Amino acid sequence: MRAAVIERHGTPPAIGERPPPAGSEAHALVSTTAAPVTPLDILCATGKSYFGPPPLPYVPGVQGVGVVQDAEGLTGGTRVWFPTTAGMAPGDGSLAEQVLLPESELIALPDGVEDTLVAALGLSAIAAWTALTWKAGLRPDENVLVLGGGSVVGQVAIQAARLCGAGQVVAASRSSRAQERAKACGADAVVALRDDDEPDELAGRLANACARDVDVVIDPLCGVPATAALQLLAPGGRLVNLGSSAGDTATFSSATVRSRSARVLGYTNNEISTEQKGEALLAVLRHAAAGRLSVDHEVVPLDGLPDAWERQAQGLAERRIVVHFTARGGQVGELPSP
Repeated sequence: MRAAVIERHGTPPAIGERPPPAGSEAHALVSTTAAPVTPLDILCATGKSYFGPPPLPYVPGVQGVGVVQDAEGLTGGTRVWFPTTAGMAPGDGSLAEQVLLPESELIALPDGVEDTLVAALGLSAIAAWTALTWKAGLRPDENVLVLGGGSVVGQVAIQAARLCGAGQVVAASRSSRAQERAKACGADAVVALRDDDEPDELAGRLANACARDVDVVIDPLCGVPATAALQLLAPGGRLVNLGSSAGDTATFSSATVRSRSARVLGYTNNEISTEQKGEALLAVLRHAAAGRLSVDHEVVPLDGLPDAWERQAQGLAERRIVVHFTARGGQVGELPSP
């Protein structure tokens, strides 16, 4: 079978032949139709992640969409979304024509959403939806601030906040393209993030964009943006951190947090069950099928993966990259009008 193979840490995968996966009890054989290239894939392939260097060679891809070919509990032909541990543990991932997966981790998909969009949403959408609705416990009319509003997590969080009846939704993004994406997703205002931001100055700009104090902050950035956002929390406000792309640490005043009974919460998809992942993904896909939710993404064929991988690794990819295993050329999935 054809697959993308990491042969040396820190280099893009090569496209070549890989032996088909062998059968195993309680596992399903799935033919992959679409798989995204995520920052986690890039990090693991460098060999420098906290999971340690993955054994070589291996097929990357921490998630994907496909069709069941053989399984004990699922009918052949069932469309599924699936996670993998590629790069985090020995074994191959989704960027191959076929993958062998624990049947218990497959999530059967409804009709109505293209495989490439499902792949673009995937774990990022699960994280955004669950962090907002479960971890933060968003209530109708509460105000939401989304840091990193142009990322997949940010795009979904903005749209999810709207769908869940939030009052004002403000986003903060770095590049002009990311700011445009946040606006297209329905943000009431978008604040530009800068390389030289200082927490108090950024907090002032964020406060000027917000109609009142913020009830919920969705934070995949940490660093200076999170430090600034903490100053805006309303009484009972919640900041949910999902990542650290702007820095590993944020600081806060004890008086600020205690006087407002504010909460700083951590979120990871690893803390929720397969059932919870399925519920979140299916909730997102119901809105996607109705045209109420999408994310900006680029679709490439398998042969185009090495170049796309390099763009992602160099920070030059402007949207989520998705490999389509039957694609003959690139195409772009654009956002719907808000």
